[in-house]
Amino acid sequence: MKLKARLILSGIILISLLVCYLLVLLVLDMDLMTDYVDPRPVQMKSHKLCVVVPYRDRLEELHEFSPHMSTFLHNQNVSHHILIVNQTDSLRFNRASLINVGWNEADRLGCDYMVMNDVDLLPINPEVPYAFPGVGVIRHITAPEYHPKYHYDKFIGGILMLTLEDYKKLNGMSNKYWGWGLEDDEFYLRIVDSKLNLTRVSGLSTNSSNTFRHIHGPKRKRDYIPKKNDKKQWEIKRKRDHVSGLHNVRYVIDSRNLLNFSGTSVTVINVALHCDLNWTPYCKP
Repeated sequence: MKLKARLILSGIILISLLVCYLLVLLVLDMDLMTDYVDPRPVQMKSHKLCVVVPYRDRLEELHEFSPHMSTFLHNQNVSHHILIVNQTDSLRFNRASLINVGWNEADRLGCDYMVMNDVDLLPINPEVPYAFPGVGVIRHITAPEYHPKYHYDKFIGGILMLTLEDYKKLNGMSNKYWGWGLEDDEFYLRIVDSKLNLTRVSGLSTNSSNTFRHIHGPKRKRDYIPKKNDKKQWEIKRKRDHVSGLHNVRYVIDSRNLLNFSGTSVTVINVALHCDLNWTPYCKP
Protein backbone atom coordinates (compact mmCIF):
# COMPACT_ATOMS: atom_id res chain seq x y z
CA MET A 1 0.00 0.00 0.00
CA LYS A 2 2.82 2.35 0.86
CA LEU A 3 4.43 1.70 -2.53
CA LYS A 4 1.16 2.35 -4.32
CA ALA A 5 0.64 5.60 -2.44
CA ARG A 6 4.13 6.75 -3.30
CA LEU A 7 3.56 6.00 -6.98
CA ILE A 8 0.30 7.98 -6.96
CA LEU A 9 1.99 10.90 -5.19
CA SER A 10 4.87 10.83 -7.66
CA GLY A 11 2.39 10.91 -10.56
CA ILE A 12 0.58 13.89 -9.09
CA ILE A 13 3.87 15.72 -8.65
CA LEU A 14 4.93 14.99 -12.24
CA ILE A 15 1.60 16.17 -13.64
CA SER A 16 1.79 19.36 -11.55
CA LEU A 17 5.30 20.06 -12.80
CA LEU A 18 4.18 19.52 -16.40
CA VAL A 19 1.21 21.89 -15.98
CA CYS A 20 3.50 24.53 -14.46
CA TYR A 21 5.94 24.14 -17.35
CA LEU A 22 3.16 24.58 -19.92
CA LEU A 23 1.87 27.69 -18.11
CA VAL A 24 5.36 29.21 -18.13
CA LEU A 25 5.65 28.57 -21.89
CA LEU A 26 2.25 30.16 -22.49
CA VAL A 27 3.14 33.32 -20.56
CA LEU A 28 6.47 33.63 -22.37
CA ASP A 29 4.73 33.21 -25.73
CA MET A 30 2.21 35.99 -24.89
CA ASP A 31 5.04 38.35 -23.94
CA LEU A 32 6.81 37.60 -27.20
CA MET A 33 3.63 38.33 -29.17
CA THR A 34 3.14 41.62 -27.30
CA ASP A 35 6.67 42.80 -28.04
CA TYR A 36 6.63 41.68 -31.68
CA VAL A 37 6.86 44.48 -34.25
CA ASP A 38 5.81 43.72 -37.82
CA PRO A 39 8.75 44.75 -40.04
CA ARG A 40 6.51 45.35 -43.05
CA PRO A 41 5.81 49.04 -43.84
CA VAL A 42 2.43 50.47 -42.85
CA GLN A 43 0.13 50.80 -45.85
CA MET A 44 -1.04 54.40 -46.08
CA LYS A 45 -4.64 55.03 -47.11
CA SER A 46 -4.87 56.21 -50.71
CA HIS A 47 -6.95 59.39 -50.96
CA LYS A 48 -8.84 60.36 -54.09
CA LEU A 49 -9.82 63.90 -55.02
CA CYS A 50 -12.85 64.79 -57.10
CA VAL A 51 -12.56 68.21 -58.76
CA VAL A 52 -16.14 69.49 -58.96
CA VAL A 53 -16.61 72.22 -61.57
CA PRO A 54 -20.03 73.93 -61.77
CA TYR A 55 -20.42 74.74 -65.44
CA ARG A 56 -22.53 76.16 -68.24
CA ASP A 57 -21.57 77.25 -71.74
CA ARG A 58 -17.87 78.00 -71.16
CA LEU A 59 -16.24 75.61 -73.59
CA GLU A 60 -13.28 77.83 -74.41
CA GLU A 61 -12.36 78.06 -70.73
CA LEU A 62 -12.94 74.32 -70.23
CA HIS A 63 -10.49 73.55 -73.07
CA GLU A 64 -7.80 75.42 -71.14
CA PHE A 65 -8.83 74.37 -67.63
CA SER A 66 -8.94 70.58 -68.10
CA PRO A 67 -5.37 69.80 -69.26
CA HIS A 68 -3.90 72.50 -67.02
CA MET A 69 -5.65 71.16 -63.91
CA SER A 70 -4.82 67.54 -64.68
CA THR A 71 -1.13 68.32 -65.19
CA PHE A 72 -1.03 70.44 -62.02
CA LEU A 73 -2.51 67.62 -59.92
CA HIS A 74 -0.30 64.94 -61.50
CA ASN A 75 2.75 67.03 -60.59
CA GLN A 76 1.57 66.93 -56.96
CA ASN A 77 0.92 63.15 -57.16
CA VAL A 78 -2.75 63.73 -56.35
CA SER A 79 -5.06 60.93 -57.48
CA HIS A 80 -8.03 62.73 -58.96
CA HIS A 81 -11.11 62.75 -61.14
CA ILE A 82 -12.40 65.92 -62.87
CA LEU A 83 -16.20 66.27 -62.82
CA ILE A 84 -17.81 68.95 -64.97
CA VAL A 85 -21.38 69.44 -63.71
CA ASN A 86 -23.13 71.04 -66.67
CA GLN A 87 -26.51 72.75 -66.16
CA THR A 88 -28.67 71.98 -69.20
CA ASP A 89 -32.07 73.48 -68.23
CA SER A 90 -33.32 76.97 -69.13
CA LEU A 91 -33.26 78.25 -65.54
CA ARG A 92 -30.75 80.71 -64.12
CA PHE A 93 -27.35 79.30 -63.27
CA ASN A 94 -27.29 77.69 -59.81
CA ARG A 95 -23.66 77.12 -58.81
CA ALA A 96 -24.49 75.78 -55.33
CA SER A 97 -27.00 73.16 -56.52
CA LEU A 98 -24.54 71.98 -59.17
CA ILE A 99 -21.91 71.48 -56.45
CA ASN A 100 -24.46 69.46 -54.45
CA VAL A 101 -24.96 67.28 -57.52
CA GLY A 102 -21.17 67.04 -57.82
CA TRP A 103 -20.97 65.67 -54.25
CA ASN A 104 -23.36 62.86 -55.17
CA GLU A 105 -21.28 62.03 -58.24
CA ALA A 106 -18.01 62.19 -56.27
CA ASP A 107 -19.46 59.81 -53.68
CA ARG A 108 -20.52 57.44 -56.45
CA LEU A 109 -16.96 57.44 -57.84
CA GLY A 110 -15.38 56.69 -54.45
CA CYS A 111 -13.65 60.04 -53.85
CA ASP A 112 -13.08 60.84 -50.17
CA TYR A 113 -12.45 64.56 -50.65
CA MET A 114 -13.53 67.21 -53.12
CA VAL A 115 -12.59 70.66 -54.29
CA MET A 116 -15.07 73.17 -55.69
CA ASN A 117 -13.06 74.74 -58.46
CA ASP A 118 -14.38 77.49 -60.71
CA VAL A 119 -13.55 76.80 -64.34
CA ASP A 120 -11.97 80.22 -64.81
CA LEU A 121 -9.41 79.93 -61.97
CA LEU A 122 -6.15 78.13 -62.73
CA PRO A 123 -3.48 77.60 -60.04
CA ILE A 124 -0.09 78.55 -61.45
CA ASN A 125 2.08 78.43 -58.33
CA PRO A 126 3.08 74.76 -57.73
CA GLU A 127 3.05 75.46 -53.98
CA VAL A 128 -0.76 75.73 -53.98
CA PRO A 129 -1.83 72.58 -52.03
CA TYR A 130 -4.40 70.12 -53.35
CA ALA A 131 -3.43 67.24 -51.02
CA PHE A 132 -5.92 65.67 -48.59
CA PRO A 133 -6.87 68.35 -46.02
CA GLY A 134 -7.91 65.98 -43.22
CA VAL A 135 -11.31 65.36 -41.66
CA GLY A 136 -12.73 68.42 -39.92
CA VAL A 137 -10.60 70.84 -41.95
CA ILE A 138 -11.95 73.10 -44.70
CA ARG A 139 -9.15 74.56 -46.83
CA HIS A 140 -9.84 77.80 -48.70
CA ILE A 141 -7.31 77.61 -51.49
CA THR A 142 -8.07 80.98 -53.12
CA ALA A 143 -7.55 82.86 -49.86
CA PRO A 144 -8.24 86.62 -50.03
CA GLU A 145 -4.53 87.46 -50.15
CA TYR A 146 -4.07 85.31 -53.28
CA HIS A 147 -7.35 85.61 -55.22
CA PRO A 148 -6.94 87.86 -58.30
CA LYS A 149 -10.12 89.83 -57.56
CA TYR A 150 -11.79 89.28 -54.16
CA HIS A 151 -10.03 90.16 -50.92
CA TYR A 152 -12.66 90.57 -48.16
CA ASP A 153 -12.23 88.64 -44.90
CA LYS A 154 -15.26 86.34 -45.17
CA PHE A 155 -14.65 85.43 -48.81
CA ILE A 156 -14.54 81.65 -49.37
CA GLY A 157 -15.31 81.52 -53.09
CA GLY A 158 -13.22 80.44 -56.04
CA ILE A 159 -11.58 77.21 -54.86
CA LEU A 160 -12.59 75.48 -51.63
CA MET A 161 -11.58 71.99 -50.46
CA LEU A 162 -13.01 69.60 -47.86
CA THR A 163 -13.77 65.94 -47.30
CA LEU A 164 -17.01 64.44 -48.56
CA GLU A 165 -17.80 63.57 -44.95
CA ASP A 166 -17.55 67.20 -43.83
CA TYR A 167 -19.56 68.48 -46.81
CA LYS A 168 -22.33 66.09 -45.79
CA LYS A 169 -22.16 67.32 -42.19
CA LEU A 170 -22.78 70.85 -43.49
CA ASN A 171 -25.73 69.60 -45.56
CA GLY A 172 -23.89 70.96 -48.58
CA MET A 173 -24.82 74.34 -50.01
CA SER A 174 -28.13 76.18 -50.17
CA ASN A 175 -30.26 75.58 -53.28
CA LYS A 176 -31.93 79.02 -53.22
CA TYR A 177 -29.21 80.91 -55.07
CA TRP A 178 -30.26 81.30 -58.70
CA GLY A 179 -28.25 83.79 -60.69
CA TRP A 180 -24.83 85.11 -59.77
CA GLY A 181 -23.48 85.64 -56.27
CA LEU A 182 -24.01 85.21 -52.50
CA GLU A 183 -24.08 81.39 -52.29
CA ASP A 184 -20.55 81.38 -50.86
CA ASP A 185 -21.48 83.90 -48.18
CA GLU A 186 -24.30 81.61 -46.99
CA PHE A 187 -21.95 78.61 -47.03
CA TYR A 188 -19.56 80.60 -44.84
CA LEU A 189 -22.36 80.89 -42.25
CA ARG A 190 -22.85 77.12 -42.36
CA ILE A 191 -19.17 76.58 -41.70
CA VAL A 192 -19.21 79.01 -38.76
CA ASP A 193 -22.29 77.28 -37.28
CA SER A 194 -20.66 73.84 -37.67
CA LYS A 195 -17.46 74.87 -35.87
CA LEU A 196 -15.39 73.02 -38.47
CA ASN A 197 -11.85 74.33 -38.88
CA LEU A 198 -11.76 76.81 -41.77
CA THR A 199 -8.15 77.33 -42.85
CA ARG A 200 -6.72 79.69 -45.44
CA VAL A 201 -3.75 78.85 -47.63
CA SER A 202 -0.85 81.03 -46.52
CA GLY A 203 2.92 81.37 -46.69
CA LEU A 204 3.16 81.11 -50.47
CA SER A 205 6.00 82.77 -52.35
CA THR A 206 3.51 84.56 -54.63
CA ASN A 207 0.70 87.10 -54.25
CA SER A 208 -2.69 87.98 -55.75
CA SER A 209 -1.12 88.80 -59.11
CA ASN A 210 0.73 85.54 -59.77
CA THR A 211 -0.76 82.69 -57.70
CA PHE A 212 -3.78 82.03 -59.95
CA ARG A 213 -4.68 82.93 -63.49
CA HIS A 214 -8.20 84.28 -63.98
CA ILE A 215 -9.40 83.39 -67.47
CA HIS A 216 -12.90 84.86 -67.20
CA GLY A 217 -13.37 86.83 -70.38
CA PRO A 218 -14.24 90.54 -69.99
CA LYS A 219 -17.11 90.20 -72.48
CA ARG A 220 -18.85 87.44 -70.51
CA LYS A 221 -21.72 88.95 -68.51
CA ARG A 222 -22.76 87.82 -65.04
CA ASP A 223 -26.27 86.38 -64.70
CA TYR A 224 -27.67 89.11 -62.47
CA ILE A 225 -31.33 89.21 -61.49
CA PRO A 226 -33.27 92.15 -63.03
CA LYS A 227 -33.50 95.11 -60.66
CA LYS A 228 -37.30 94.83 -60.38
CA ASN A 229 -36.81 91.51 -58.57
CA ASP A 230 -33.80 92.57 -56.52
CA LYS A 231 -35.58 93.41 -53.26
CA LYS A 232 -37.40 90.10 -52.86
CA GLN A 233 -34.42 88.04 -53.92
CA TRP A 234 -32.00 89.85 -51.64
CA GLU A 235 -34.37 89.49 -48.69
CA ILE A 236 -34.36 85.71 -49.26
CA LYS A 237 -30.70 85.43 -50.13
CA ARG A 238 -29.38 87.35 -47.14
CA LYS A 239 -30.97 84.94 -44.65
CA ARG A 240 -29.29 81.75 -43.41
CA ASP A 241 -30.96 78.82 -45.17
CA HIS A 242 -32.04 76.08 -42.74
CA VAL A 243 -34.37 74.48 -45.31
CA SER A 244 -32.39 73.37 -48.34
CA GLY A 245 -29.06 71.75 -49.08
CA LEU A 246 -27.44 68.50 -50.12
CA HIS A 247 -30.24 66.35 -48.72
CA ASN A 248 -32.97 67.83 -50.92
CA VAL A 249 -31.34 69.09 -54.10
CA ARG A 250 -33.69 68.13 -56.95
CA TYR A 251 -32.40 67.34 -60.41
CA VAL A 252 -32.38 64.89 -63.31
CA ILE A 253 -29.21 63.49 -64.89
CA ASP A 254 -29.65 63.78 -68.67
CA SER A 255 -26.39 61.98 -69.46
CA ARG A 256 -22.80 61.30 -68.40
CA ASN A 257 -20.10 61.66 -71.04
CA LEU A 258 -16.33 61.43 -71.20
CA LEU A 259 -14.71 64.32 -73.07
CA ASN A 260 -11.06 64.60 -74.05
CA PHE A 261 -9.18 67.88 -74.02
CA SER A 262 -5.59 67.69 -75.27
CA GLY A 263 -5.17 64.19 -73.88
CA THR A 264 -7.04 64.84 -70.62
CA SER A 265 -10.29 62.95 -70.03
CA VAL A 266 -12.97 64.59 -67.91
CA THR A 267 -16.46 63.42 -66.96
CA VAL A 268 -19.30 65.73 -67.98
CA ILE A 269 -22.55 65.26 -66.05
CA ASN A 270 -25.42 66.94 -67.88
CA VAL A 271 -27.95 68.03 -65.27
CA ALA A 272 -31.43 69.56 -65.39
CA LEU A 273 -32.21 71.27 -62.07
CA HIS A 274 -35.66 71.67 -60.55
CA CYS A 275 -37.02 75.01 -59.33
CA ASP A 276 -39.78 75.55 -56.78
CA LEU A 277 -41.40 78.72 -58.14
CA ASN A 278 -43.31 79.27 -54.90
CA TRP A 279 -40.04 79.49 -52.96
CA THR A 280 -37.60 81.00 -55.47
CA PRO A 281 -39.64 82.68 -58.23
CA TYR A 282 -36.47 84.41 -59.48
CA CYS A 283 -35.04 81.10 -60.81
CA LYS A 284 -36.35 81.90 -64.30
CA PRO A 285 -34.58 84.44 -66.55
